[in-house]
Amino acid sequence: MKDLRIEKLANNLLNYSINLQKGEKILIEIIGVDAIPLGKELIKQAENIGALPFFNIIDYKILREMLINSTEEQIEIYAKHDLQKMKDMDAYIGIRANANTAELNGITKEKMEMYNKLYTLPVHFEERVKNTKWCILRYPNASMAQMSNMSTEDFEDFYFNVCTLDYDKMSKAMDNLVELMNKTKNVHIKGEETDLTFSIEGIPAEKYMGTFNIPDGEVATAPVKTSVNGYITYNTESRYNGVLFNNIRFEFKDGKIIKATSNKTKELNEILDTDEGSRYIGEFAIGLNPYIEKPIGDTLFDEKIKGSFHFTPGDSLEESNNGNSSSIHWDIVNIQTSEYGGGEIWFDDVLIRKDGIFVLDELKSLNPENLI
Repeated sequence: MKDLRIEKLANNLLNYSINLQKGEKILIEIIGVDAIPLGKELIKQAENIGALPFFNIIDYKILREMLINSTEEQIEIYAKHDLQKMKDMDAYIGIRANANTAELNGITKEKMEMYNKLYTLPVHFEERVKNTKWCILRYPNASMAQMSNMSTEDFEDFYFNVCTLDYDKMSKAMDNLVELMNKTKNVHIKGEETDLTFSIEGIPAEKYMGTFNIPDGEVATAPVKTSVNGYITYNTESRYNGVLFNNIRFEFKDGKIIKATSNKTKELNEILDTDEGSRYIGEFAIGLNPYIEKPIGDTLFDEKIKGSFHFTPGDSLEESNNGNSSSIHWDIVNIQTSEYGGGEIWFDDVLIRKDGIFVLDELKSLNPENLI
């Protein structure tokens, strides 16, 4: 029997998230075969719109085998062909459905850096992000359910609630926060083992409400590159290049991470030494999705947790560009709800959020009970 939730999700992705039009070319890229049902529905609905759908299926087991002994020439040729395909597209939907989230473990740091620099940066960060209408999402499979410590059925229910939220309503509620951030000069964040100060003056704020990522729900800007001082201790786990990190702590001086520790301090610092920009922050964002209450180990969900913020080493967003450039962009999340130890966000010496709840009247429409 056809799952009507998949049909609804595909409709929202095409008609709301990327606003696909007749005659436009769209690449539907699937990582892992579990997402084929959604891929098929997207192709069907895209054709009904009168668009031209194309597809690409990537299996990380095969990608891993290629990367283990890859050469620069090999990755450059791989990127060359995918880059041309991306240049031909008007729109892109990427669906991640990995059966094993740690499939790329064991590949050397040098190989992953080469892949990120020669493939991910030109194909995705430079071309797809800047020149197509795009949206990225996960797909509910057994791997994600297990990672979330939920049954497959319960996780699917959670997933479709989160991913088919009324994002238009959320978008309207975000406007006051965007306006306030655009007027703010200085930010002060306090919490358990966290005391950060930085400026966001002159860096545009942008709302993310289901048009780039599903699930969505964040308002983002970036610190002035050299303005960050203090320290932060993240209270969620985060996976990068297949390695799971926890207890990440950064110390900053004049914008730069001068000390970084975690459960895997050596591997953490190797990532931060990728290039000149990887020890500076490229994004500061506030999470707002009312259905996401705790981490599940997946960045696309975790960075939207209600009452959270993320503070991102690496490349800045095009919409909120602070001048930092890097081949990494690592969204690491800190939750400030009472359950996770609480915390405060201050804008220009005014408290705007305490323990994950907005306290300013003009922002209270963003509190969870008003978005569901």
